[in-house]
Amino acid sequence: MAILSWAVVAGLIILLAFISARMARTDSSERHDIGLAILDFGRAFPNEAIRSLHFTEDGAAVFVRLFDNKTGFMRKVKGHYACRVVEPGKVRVQALDHGRGLAVDFTDDPPYGGQFEFASSREAAEVSLWLLGNYVHPVDLADHALPLRQA
Repeated sequence: MAILSWAVVAGLIILLAFISARMARTDSSERHDIGLAILDFGRAFPNEAIRSLHFTEDGAAVFVRLFDNKTGFMRKVKGHYACRVVEPGKVRVQALDHGRGLAVDFTDDPPYGGQFEFASSREAAEVSLWLLGNYVHPVDLADHALPLRQA
């Protein structure tokens, strides 16, 4: 009888350890789950090829650079990502005072906008270039292109 009691106690301890380890893993590792982000964006836009991803510092949003110089945006909503491709001319970007963040305003969908902080100012600058590069129409780029000088 004593062996059975100890077996039940040991089983409960193992079960408690398993549950607590699983809870700790979902709190920390799901914040920046690159695989989940790629899968969700791929399901939403199967014809768009992802070039690069930048997560915000809190992991609640992801900015996606696409191969055809478009920009995607993903916001985490209840365990999955709501995905969108940013349309040219439909976004306004401002740097935050500390330099590591951006205030982004999507003019066609205001609830997605907000202030987004990144791990470094370099990431914030890169994302702002993606968004602003997406803002410039290709025809405008061709009109203002400078010819290369021969050396």
